[in-house]
Amino acid sequence: MSIDHNLKRCQWPGKIESNPLMVEYHDTEWGVPVHDDRRHFEYLVLDAFQAGLSWSTVLNKRENFREAFDNFDPELIARYTRCKVNALLGNPGIIRNRLKVESTISNARKFLELQEHEGSFDAFVWRFVDGRTRHNRWRTLKQLPARSAQSDAMSKALRELGFKFTGSTICYAYMQAAGLVNDHVTSCFRHKQIRDS
Repeated sequence: MSIDHNLKRCQWPGKIESNPLMVEYHDTEWGVPVHDDRRHFEYLVLDAFQAGLSWSTVLNKRENFREAFDNFDPELIARYTRCKVNALLGNPGIIRNRLKVESTISNARKFLELQEHEGSFDAFVWRFVDGRTRHNRWRTLKQLPARSAQSDAMSKALRELGFKFTGSTICYAYMQAAGLVNDHVTSCFRHKQIRDS
């Protein structure tokens, strides 16, 4: 992908030269409304692994995660065995945290249960924003919240269903990624594009 150096962006991706992957993610993916359950699950997994780390650390390992976790297929992940857990913990291409690996497997099982009960994870999760993206109007990065009433409610609901690593801050990061909220600053070219799409 060709990245336009002249566009006004949010500050968090940094300079194109230092991390083009972050800029590409910002320009093409972050904040775009998601309605695909596999992609929802991918974001949930990656945001859980991000806890305590920078997003760039996770993003730079994303392809390794995709390979290690069967392209984030919850049906396959739900069947992972102790042997698979040990293999993942020995994989230097991903973040090797036992609690996060085991919670991914547990969450895959809960994800499938939720799909069976609700019809889709997508139908469940978009209820927290009344079915449409909430377009915030932040002017600076400092104004972006770490959580919201909606992420609090989502976190509470997911935890009650048995999901792990779904605190309100993780849920809000997920909501930003999956386009439930548009948190591009108003001066960023993507704010208007997402609002108008």
